[in-house]
Amino acid sequence: MAVNEQEFILNCKGISKAFGGTQALKDVQLQVRPGEVHALMGENGAGKSTLGNTLMGNPVYTLTEGKIIFDGKDLTEEKTDVRAKEGMFLSFQNPLEVPGISLETFIRSALQQRTGERIKLFQFQKDLQAAMKLLNMDASYASRDLNVGFSGGERKKSEILQLLMLKPKFAILDETDSGLDVDAVRTVSKGIEAYKQNGGTLLIITHSTKILESLAVDFTHVLVKGKIVKTGDASLVDEINKNGFERFEKDGGQ
Repeated sequence: MAVNEQEFILNCKGISKAFGGTQALKDVQLQVRPGEVHALMGENGAGKSTLGNTLMGNPVYTLTEGKIIFDGKDLTEEKTDVRAKEGMFLSFQNPLEVPGISLETFIRSALQQRTGERIKLFQFQKDLQAAMKLLNMDASYASRDLNVGFSGGERKKSEILQLLMLKPKFAILDETDSGLDVDAVRTVSKGIEAYKQNGGTLLIITHSTKILESLAVDFTHVLVKGKIVKTGDASLVDEINKNGFERFEKDGGQ
């Protein structure tokens, strides 16, 4: 049966990336429908973050082969800002400090760029306060410089706050649960679930299963040495939680 490409919000067609003589991604085929939650799992160094950065258009991670089709448009050659405007979002594993720009100003500016519309300040601040409350963030963080002096947990919450406010069509969350305690994971998961309930689509990149425990995962992909070697449903997360990645690394997912 022929596949209708229009049904996918993201369609990666055989994407590959090499750094010098090292093949970081190998013929990655990944198709995501609107509203789905996909988990991309693998050991550290498997190429998970490389894939996330490649999808988002980081100039260091330009493709050596393949195409990235997003919402029916070929974005393979497009820059990061174009992809963001089209509705892509990447939550960083290690969010950077941005002195001189407050969290609130940063989000408002990003939202204006994303929508191309002037932001109504009263409604924006009301929405921001509600999202911060959901994430158990102190209201004072809105006026603080972006990520400056934030703890690891507060930086991750700041990323999810941006996700909730920007409402992208498709979000890539890179190791969002790394370094978080159980309570912080629960809080961040609550924010991710709120985004999903609002019609969002997710690719969750992780080597741990913590963040996936409270989310309904539709598809799980195992990445080994830059190649997706196994795709399954949520039960694959349980198998990895129980047995790790050794089987997939040994036999290529067979």
